[in-house]
Amino acid sequence: MITAYEITLAQAADAREIAELSRDTIEQGLSWRWTERRVLRASRDEATNVVVARRDGVLLGFAIMQYGDDEAHISLLAVRASQRRSGLGSALLAWLEATAGVAGIRAIRLEARAGNAAAKSFYGRHGFTECGSSPGYYEDVEDAVRMVKRLGPAV
Repeated sequence: MITAYEITLAQAADAREIAELSRDTIEQGLSWRWTERRVLRASRDEATNVVVARRDGVLLGFAIMQYGDDEAHISLLAVRASQRRSGLGSALLAWLEATAGVAGIRAIRLEARAGNAAAKSFYGRHGFTECGSSPGYYEDVEDAVRMVKRLGPAV
């Protein structure tokens, strides 16, 4: 079954829901760092996209990506548990990649929890490769795996 999602830039009114989804799905076992205030700040930053995916007006997932001169960094990407494995995460990632391509970005980087096999597999299916690790990255609770995806033709 094909399900359509509306993916748009987040509005200020989305910040609380984004922050709560981050807390509940990404930041489990850690301090709540992506608060409503921080999400609002990110959404106002000219070098950052905060995007949301909705169906029938309901926020089902979001992503936050910062842009540099030739690389971008995905800070967060989350999908409600009820929507996982539905293509929503892939749709959000495709939106980010398309936007990065238009901006002339040559690579997208991210970190994932070393113990999060589902996230590593998801990104791997989408062309990301592991490029390093960061011991204790998540508040000395867990290590991070660094991943990268090169965009466009190799030079």
